[in-house]
Amino acid sequence: MTQGAGQGPEVERTATLRDFRVPAYVHETGPYVHSMHPGDVAGPAEETGAPVDYPEGYTPTQRDLPVINRGDTVQVAVDPASVAEPLTAAGPGPLFVVGDVHGYLDELVAALQEKGLIDSAGNWSAGTARLWFLGDFTDRGPDGIGVIDLVMRLSAEAAAAGGYCKALMGNHELLLLGAKRFGDTPVNSGAGTATFQAAWLLNGGQKTDMDRLQDHHLQWMARLDAMEEVDGHLLVHSDTTAYLDYGDSIEAVNDTVRETLTRNDADEVWDLFRKFTKRFSFRDEGGADHVRSLLDTYGGTRIVHGHSPIPYLLGEVGSEEGEDETGPLVEGPHVYADGLAIAMDGGVTMAGKLLVQQLPLDI
Repeated sequence: MTQGAGQGPEVERTATLRDFRVPAYVHETGPYVHSMHPGDVAGPAEETGAPVDYPEGYTPTQRDLPVINRGDTVQVAVDPASVAEPLTAAGPGPLFVVGDVHGYLDELVAALQEKGLIDSAGNWSAGTARLWFLGDFTDRGPDGIGVIDLVMRLSAEAAAAGGYCKALMGNHELLLLGAKRFGDTPVNSGAGTATFQAAWLLNGGQKTDMDRLQDHHLQWMARLDAMEEVDGHLLVHSDTTAYLDYGDSIEAVNDTVRETLTRNDADEVWDLFRKFTKRFSFRDEGGADHVRSLLDTYGGTRIVHGHSPIPYLLGEVGSEEGEDETGPLVEGPHVYADGLAIAMDGGVTMAGKLLVQQLPLDI
């Protein structure tokens, strides 16, 4: 695999859903509390700008997670003087985590260079460092396949250097797998008939990603773990307790997820996707207890997750119309739930920040 794999000419975002079958509930109106499924559309509260209390299972659509003034070929300049020196260490190296990337390859490269994890040519330069991606590599941004290609290449380069680069399963990996495998096959969504194809498009699916998706990408995504515990950090993609539905140990959860994908049953995969899409379990009253339930079951002293953008967790969401052209201000990870949870999705799709963070945090 060559450097720059997946970087191609400027791509155009999917602008219409008219060529695809859209589930009936997409056209429903009313408050979100009546539905907890992907494809929900904005009700009166969103149109008037009133605060909305999104239920745990709510999945924002393109409209609800706007891409604010980001071109599809954003080039990020990195000042060589600001790039950290290559990391070296004896024994297990430092631990880093990466939040949701969603196809923003240039931003990812810049962030990894800034932390000294890759060099100016994009090659692994961190020696024995350990790097975990928390899922959601594709959709909404311009080059999801380029992101996957980079992560796959860095995994090989890091292993050769005595470190590692690993990744977790996000709900958008499940969504892309489902869209490729099942297309317009109807599934029982719990709110009427749905399809993976329609849900993928509604949640930022990019035609260029689908066109470039190959068997080795699909195999890699299908084998990703759902969770892992590293140095006392329980790493997951989604801020939900739904993992408890799949086993009482990390190994059991990961095995169950892989077995579900291996059976290739559209309804089973949809249910898995739906549960991984739930969010906000650790926020508000009772959130810390929900975190403790996961830590008590799977181990670790703190949970680290992506999935829910920090601006949403803080109630600071950028304007859909672009009134706030700089987007929401995100300086780093968000620690909450009595200090037990670390949110890593900086809202790059909302002109926020793609976060790469060394653990443990100094707080």
